[in-house]
Amino acid sequence: MVRLPLTPAELERGERLGALLRRARGERSMLSVALDAGVSPETLRKIESGRVATPAFSTIAAIAHVLGLSLDAVWAEVSPQPARGSGAQLAS
Repeated sequence: MVRLPLTPAELERGERLGALLRRARGERSMLSVALDAGVSPETLRKIESGRVATPAFSTIAAIAHVLGLSLDAVWAEVSPQPARGSGAQLAS
């Protein structure tokens, strides 16, 4: 399977995700968080550093759960922010 190159927006979102997870992890060791989430420490390291900009949903869900983050909070932090004054809103 050929993987398409990531867009600048995807790379930026991956960096925001990594920063959020690092902040939420705080003083906890990367090893303990990774093991509690059922992922390898190397996977967590790559996500936190932005090297894996588009991790699997189940991976992020497991890490967020261990860190006490809701998926809504994660998405709010990493999703693209709409341009001010654009007036476009999605109906729920």
